Amino acid sequence: MVKFKIQILREKNLKRNLKNNTAKEAHTRLDSHEKLCRIMQKETHDKIQGLANQIARLEKILIGAAALIISGLGSALLQLISK
Repeated sequence: MVKFKIQILREKNLKRNLKNNTAKEAHTRLDSHEKLCRIMQKETHDKIQGLANQIARLEKILIGAAALIISGLGSALLQLISK
């Protein structure tokens, strides 16, 4: 009878330890997942920022090209009118 009670107590302790280990393991996994998410979020933000800079550069080029075309057409129009 005493051996049986000791065995039951040991099994309860094992179950309790397994629950504690599982909780610690889950906490550790959550922490590492959150760190990975933060890193990926920063990389994504940096990529988006780089794309925004490239788009701004292309907008400036397109505005400059449009201004050049408009001024060229304007000067051609003035040449035609003056003749």
